[in-house]
Amino acid sequence: MLRELQIKNLAIIENLHVEFHGGMNILTGETGAGKSIIIDAVNLILGGRASTDLIRAGAEEASVEAVFDLSDRPELVSELAERGIDCDGELLVRRVVSRGGKNRVFIGGGLATTAILAELARLLINIYGQHESQTLLKTDRHLHLLDGFAGCLPLRSTFATLFDEYSRTRAELQELEEGEREAARRIDILAFQSEEIAAAKLSENEEEELAEERRLLAHGEKLRLLTGQAYDTLYGNDAAVLGGVRRAISSVTEAGSVDASLAPVLETLEGAYAQLEDASLTLRDYGARIETDPARLEQLDDRIDQLNRLKRKYGETVADVIRYHRDIEAELAQLAGREVAKGELVEKLDRLRAEMARQGAVLTKARQAGAGELKKGMERELGELAMKHSLFDTSFETFSEPKAAGYERAEFLFSPNPGEPPKPLAKIASGGELSRLMLALKQLHPESDVPTLIFDEVDTGIGGATSELVGKKLKKVASSQQVLAITHLPQVAAFADWHLKVEKSVVNGRTLTMVIPLSGDDKVAEVARMLGGARVTEKTLEHARELIQEAAT
Repeated sequence: MLRELQIKNLAIIENLHVEFHGGMNILTGETGAGKSIIIDAVNLILGGRASTDLIRAGAEEASVEAVFDLSDRPELVSELAERGIDCDGELLVRRVVSRGGKNRVFIGGGLATTAILAELARLLINIYGQHESQTLLKTDRHLHLLDGFAGCLPLRSTFATLFDEYSRTRAELQELEEGEREAARRIDILAFQSEEIAAAKLSENEEEELAEERRLLAHGEKLRLLTGQAYDTLYGNDAAVLGGVRRAISSVTEAGSVDASLAPVLETLEGAYAQLEDASLTLRDYGARIETDPARLEQLDDRIDQLNRLKRKYGETVADVIRYHRDIEAELAQLAGREVAKGELVEKLDRLRAEMARQGAVLTKARQAGAGELKKGMERELGELAMKHSLFDTSFETFSEPKAAGYERAEFLFSPNPGEPPKPLAKIASGGELSRLMLALKQLHPESDVPTLIFDEVDTGIGGATSELVGKKLKKVASSQQVLAITHLPQVAAFADWHLKVEKSVVNGRTLTMVIPLSGDDKVAEVARMLGGARVTEKTLEHARELIQEAAT
């Protein structure tokens, strides 16, 4: 609820601090005392339009500061936290308007924008009266008000959950369909690449093996010549190395028969002979295996060219190309699954659409029944508020496609004059009529998620016994929400839990507005003034006491 309001340099208010309480807060005072300025100040806190004309003469800026007590509204504290506004049960909101046109907004001690403030205000206060920011003027709120009265909010919540899932599924399907052309193009490209790589039948070590084989084939004649020469030198002619080694072995063998110390030398020579003989035979066999096959060489060159082409397209090495092939095979499998996914989404969408149609029909029927009951109740309540011949109704516009709130929008219709058909309420209702309409609606459905309601001159055009009835109805609303009501009727003021008198005075040649809390005899005196005008008699005072006592019972 709104607990405190601090106003500085706003119109005729220099510095004003006002405290409010739970229940019924009544503001009274002479016409022109400044009651409307207090509403202007609240409108600034609600993010309303700021005009430099509101700044007090001689001041450079005006400011309004409000303290809200949310200690008994944990759900509202949680919602504020979700919006990044932390408070420990007490929320401070401040608005500063300067002559230069610059506005500053502070919420919970941090800078904010007027747009954020206006959004926040919707959670804190509703004003009903001569102001543009009224709930009943916002036709998009009519359906919510009707649903609250008709008990449709749970049905609406269920439908909204269905609609959210339907919207997400439809977006997924649309994204899938929009990507079909690109997916088909991608499949063509990847399929060609996959076939090209698969046809090559690659192996990771093939490149090195091909290079080695090609090198041998390219130098085959040279290798055969060189190994043949080496074989001839070692073994293949009379002057071969092995022949000399054999003669040396024969000589050392004969010498060793005389001197046994030559045995190691003989052993070395025999070992060398055996190794040289093995090398010779190996060179002979190697030379015999050497091929000079131009056709095979051409095949190798073609294969190496093929690998190089693949590497230029798909990777630096054959191993990279093989890995790329595995990747595109996986992507192809994923793309092929799009049709399956699309079918599943279409099926889900059809199922959700059918369920929404079923739930929407239930919601529509409940709303239509609720609209009928609301019409009866509103016309009865308005009759008690001196609007006996008023007509109230609800029109529905049906959508071909569902929205989050269902298959229809609702708009309240109103006719204050006999013989005139109901027309859109937001276009024809005056401020006083709007206040009484909302008061009537609150009698029928007092629950609200907004902790503070402000009724600005809800009693305009009302007198007699109806005045007391207005007071009782406001009191009933105040049993569940904080009510701030500006009134000129003593019968309404008598119901105040907290009575504030707005008074204007002249100090040092400047007009000032003050707000004075009243209780006891002061409250009686103010109600008596409202009853009798400037001349208050003992009889008027007694009448005032009776009104206050009756209101308290």
